[in-house]
Amino acid sequence: MNARAPLWACLHLRAPALAAVRRRLAEPPGLLAICDGPQTRPFVLACSAAAAMAGVRPGQSLPAARALCPALRVLPRDPAAERELRELLGQWAYGYSDQVSPDLPDAVALEVGGSLKLFRGWPRLERCLRDDLARLGLEAGLALAPRPRAAWLLAQRHNGQVVTDEVQLRRQLDAVPIVEAGLPAGATASLRAMGFLCLRELAALPRDGLGRRIGPEALAHLDRLYGRLPDPLPHWQPPARFESVLEFDARPTAVEPLLFALRRLLGELVLVLQARDGGVQQFRLLLLHEDRPVTPVPVGLLRPERDPARLLELARARLERVVLPAPVAGLGLVADRLPPFRPAIADLFTQARTETSDWTLLLERLRARLGDEAVLEPVATADHRPECAGTLRVLHHASAPAARPRAGAAPVHGHARQLAETRPVWLLPRPVPLRQPPARILAGPERLESGWWDGGDVRRDYYVVETRDGQRAWVYCPPGRRDGWMLHGWFA
Repeated sequence: MNARAPLWACLHLRAPALAAVRRRLAEPPGLLAICDGPQTRPFVLACSAAAAMAGVRPGQSLPAARALCPALRVLPRDPAAERELRELLGQWAYGYSDQVSPDLPDAVALEVGGSLKLFRGWPRLERCLRDDLARLGLEAGLALAPRPRAAWLLAQRHNGQVVTDEVQLRRQLDAVPIVEAGLPAGATASLRAMGFLCLRELAALPRDGLGRRIGPEALAHLDRLYGRLPDPLPHWQPPARFESVLEFDARPTAVEPLLFALRRLLGELVLVLQARDGGVQQFRLLLLHEDRPVTPVPVGLLRPERDPARLLELARARLERVVLPAPVAGLGLVADRLPPFRPAIADLFTQARTETSDWTLLLERLRARLGDEAVLEPVATADHRPECAGTLRVLHHASAPAARPRAGAAPVHGHARQLAETRPVWLLPRPVPLRQPPARILAGPERLESGWWDGGDVRRDYYVVETRDGQRAWVYCPPGRRDGWMLHGWFA
């Protein structure tokens, strides 16, 4: 198989109207049928496997289907849900090829000739495609051919068929019945009225006469199938956002029943993120109610992420803090921005386990369980006065947590080390008098004169001392004196 030749894989959805509606249901019923047609004469467009076992068939009138299966649940066809399904398939297929087209009827086509070497051949690539479709809960016929429209036709007839050369493709196309060739309905009726059964019989007809009988549109369709005309398809471009909604039949009033639907939504999101090599840093969960406004649940991360287990853990923690104002009719997920995903890069030659990712995960868990306002980070300010040298602020999404020092890092030297040894870990909110004079002075004095510009002028001599109880303290007194001790902090 020539990996450089243009080869198109086409996935033709089975019962796309049913798949689109089922995708919107958090728990699809077994006995389900999709109806279409005028209100006076509705008919069954598609039905589930359980409904088919009960005698329901596509094309059947709706009263007849209800008579055969009284427990049948009937839902109308949803064109908006079908468009969302095609959009989801386009986003997913973009992870396998940059030439994707969901414009063929009930199908998505992707050029995979340049991907065969990466996946080590078509069988492995086909297995990956089918596994992803199973994760999405979809069934589709799959075929491979040199042209997208030909692959689309073969996928409907023979699931799994592989055609890689023109001679074999022409032989397969010649055997296609007229009624299955994808021609316009008027052209199909005219050819059948003239006694034609398969495409092979049209090859011997004069092109001018055939064109007059079936029209230019049908003739161009045949020429694209056989490669006599180019078959350009508009290429799909990934959108900048993700949005999906699941609806509930039973209206849950607690968070626990929402987790199955949340897992499904996050699974779709992760597939899209993997396809576009992106991540998500902020998204919203939308709790839909019948008679109340939507309850938004924002979820923010410290950095872009696409691990499904981590996303589920953090989203679940956010949901558990929400008091549901009313029963939930649906759960939605909206991600407005999908930034690039940059995984943490470890040192090639180090065997030590990095702690930065664990530290980030801990902060995200705390924010999810306690709230964004409950997790603060220290911020240094340019002021020598200890009480003004730093403050605390809310840890924002864009704020990267300070990385812990790596094992084996160079020790601190010089003035920086001296400061680290003479500054306490625990600084009191305000200085208080030391109860007893210090037993021993360990370091100091360190003169501090600052604050004249804002009216908070201080003049202090700081010492590291040991108290009579054996504790190390950070104290100060007026310059040039050894009395009036004020306690400002404790050393660990």
